[in-house]
Amino acid sequence: MRRPFRAPPPPKEGPRINREIRGTPQIQLIDEEGVNVGVVSFYDALDRAEEQGLDLVEIAPNSVPPVCKLLDYGRFKYQSQKKAAEARKNQKVVEIKEVKLRPGIDDHDYDVKMKQSRKFFEEGDKVKITLRFRGREMAHQDLGVQVLDRVRTDVADVAKVESEPRLEGKQMIMILAPR
Repeated sequence: MRRPFRAPPPPKEGPRINREIRGTPQIQLIDEEGVNVGVVSFYDALDRAEEQGLDLVEIAPNSVPPVCKLLDYGRFKYQSQKKAAEARKNQKVVEIKEVKLRPGIDDHDYDVKMKQSRKFFEEGDKVKITLRFRGREMAHQDLGVQVLDRVRTDVADVAKVESEPRLEGKQMIMILAPR
């Protein structure tokens, strides 16, 4: 990719290393074992890093004086990438599963829906309970509220109410989250 004439180079990602650290005559140095050496001259620290075959890496650039550490930058970068990949692998994406009910739901159908929602809670997912009214059922919204209250009490040991039941058009919605 060509840069426009005299355009500054793109900013570097990550910490500054070795000669990229500029404008600081004194730095706080930490050696490869993690022992605080103290405040030393930048050039002395750079010479020490080159003698040991390590890099001088700026850890805390905003402190006064800046904190730098002697370490193998390639290994440091590799380990930080591995750590980030491990964190991504272990994170759980919480999904919202939906369970649809009707105001006149029968006991067995209700039990099947509750068993399914309990399974969702065990997997760590949220459950959106949707109660749909059709036709004349809109006149008896109190029956829908009773069904949602029954759901709330039946799953109270594994879930908590995240959003109270609310009417949106012809359906009543309640969201439950695992405890």
